[in-house]
Amino acid sequence: MGGYSSEYGISLKSGHVVYETLDRNKYVPYAIHIFKDKWVYVAESGEETLINKGDFSILIKGKKVTFDCVFNAIHGSPGEDGFMQAYFELLGIPQTSCSMYQAALTFNKRDLLATLKPFGIKTAESYYLNLGDTINEDAIIEKVGLPCFVKANKAGSSFGISKVYKTEDLKAAIETSFEEDDEIIIEEFLDGVEVSVGVISYKGKTKVLPITEIVSENDFFDYQAKYEGKSQEITPARISEEYENKVRREAKKIYETLKMSGFTRSEFIFKNDEPYLLEVNTVPGLTKESILPQQAAKAGISLNELFNNAIEEVMKK
Repeated sequence: MGGYSSEYGISLKSGHVVYETLDRNKYVPYAIHIFKDKWVYVAESGEETLINKGDFSILIKGKKVTFDCVFNAIHGSPGEDGFMQAYFELLGIPQTSCSMYQAALTFNKRDLLATLKPFGIKTAESYYLNLGDTINEDAIIEKVGLPCFVKANKAGSSFGISKVYKTEDLKAAIETSFEEDDEIIIEEFLDGVEVSVGVISYKGKTKVLPITEIVSENDFFDYQAKYEGKSQEITPARISEEYENKVRREAKKIYETLKMSGFTRSEFIFKNDEPYLLEVNTVPGLTKESILPQQAAKAGISLNELFNNAIEEVMKK
């Protein structure tokens, strides 16, 4: 848990939920905090022990401790963008999230949407900018219209995102996104019902969880809406059977087309009766307030079962 991005605080909460929930009759869990300046095992007393990055081991009272499996609860870099996945794959340690390539691809919104387009997945009209590019406001507005969303290409939890109504506000929004990433994506505003769809590998099969409808009190589903109670997350979503079938089919198709594993949570907005993909999260929030655990509960899967299954699925491999 932890990480190098703005999401580290949420990751620590997710990681602690996993740590507290795991069945002590089955597992001996260790809380590992990953930060840029230190990788440490944090004992319940608060005492920290440095991780040996050479083999991801620790020394406790002179005894070397290695791990059978890693439960990945790092949102953002380096746990959701492929770096930790590649590291553990090289060390031969099973980990609960998707593989390195899938993590890197899904973390890059622009690359993900471009990859899925040939498979018939619908996405919003978009305009790309890299740090240092000339900003042609007229060209941007002509492509995506107003209002539009300006987003950091590689960031989660709605960090670096703005909704822009007026051309004169575009530059400030772009600067905000560039604080999070050197690549940004500017998308048309899709005015429709927003839903979140959890898809997991459960007992060896792809399972689509009950759908959540997102109703934000704020102008969009921003950080406050996600983590500070400024939204309604309604599970199951108040959508027609036709809408439900369509979005379930799309979410499952994305999971299987990309050869995903572990947890995913895909965000969609309906436009002209069709679900349009916004993004795919491969290490979704696991706190008590988070969407995927809510969906699992509606499906009759407890937190203990959800986390236990994730470990068992990867240990089988």
